[in-house]
Amino acid sequence: MTSIMTNAAAMGALSTLRSISSQMETTQSNISTGLRVNTASDNSAYWSIATTMRSDNKALSTVKDALGLGAAKTDTAYTGLNAAIDVVSEIKAKLVAAREPGVDKTKINKELTELKNQLVSTAKSASFSGENWLYRANADATDVGTKEMVGFFTRSASGDVAVGTVSFDAATSVLVDDKNAAKGQLTKDISVSEMQANGTATTKTYFLVASAGTSAAGTNVALTTSTTTYEISGMISAVDKMLTNLTDAASTLGATNKRISMQDSFVSDLKDTIAKGVGRLVDADMNEESTKLKALQTQQQLGIQALSIANSDSQSVLSLFR
Repeated sequence: MTSIMTNAAAMGALSTLRSISSQMETTQSNISTGLRVNTASDNSAYWSIATTMRSDNKALSTVKDALGLGAAKTDTAYTGLNAAIDVVSEIKAKLVAAREPGVDKTKINKELTELKNQLVSTAKSASFSGENWLYRANADATDVGTKEMVGFFTRSASGDVAVGTVSFDAATSVLVDDKNAAKGQLTKDISVSEMQANGTATTKTYFLVASAGTSAAGTNVALTTSTTTYEISGMISAVDKMLTNLTDAASTLGATNKRISMQDSFVSDLKDTIAKGVGRLVDADMNEESTKLKALQTQQQLGIQALSIANSDSQSVLSLFR
């Protein structure tokens, strides 16, 4: 039946054209945003996963920044400790030289004084972002203590998140404590067994740097013309123990620094992996989208042509009434 009221062919062509236009709108959106899942309505499951993982990646970026700050602090402290080890080794060598008969001990003591000043200067200078792990001033109310640095961010299978830390006991690295001499590697008393002229051994304590606060009870490592060879030997033993303690602290700090470096590298790789995973879920394949757009443009042109033909059919009715 031919009707001028209802053009079924035109209605069908118009419906097809609307469908093509809707698909073109979606394809153009995918091309312009680069995403095939841009909103929750596109794919709620993938959108939810991608949104969560993007949030976690931002947290990992902050962790990476914190690791960089932690690495800077440990590098600074390690550099100071390493420099102090060199100076203490030099002091040990000077004391060994003072053991030789006929050596001017007062001149060597002047060198020891300057080396001690260098140790204090090194300890005070090893500061980063207001933190110094090698020195405690007399005005500081709290101990240096354990230092914690943000190290990682995790999400459990149940969705719970947690922030982990990398710790270092900075109390072991304090060189000079002007508040309490007993808490500084160079200001505290070091006990040694010292031989005496009569062939017996006695326990004596020595410290290398005088504290501005509560001072050590032992004897300062210093030389005078009356310093005996037995006392020098005791000082050498004490300085050697200090050197061992500093080496242990530097070793622990170096291990902590290495862990931070490895964690920083891992976080960088993890961020990239998560970004790739999110991309696989929501990114648009531009090759596929461009091909689809070309096909839809052709279909749209054909749809417009089909609608034009369907609309022209009603014009043929006029010829029946001529």
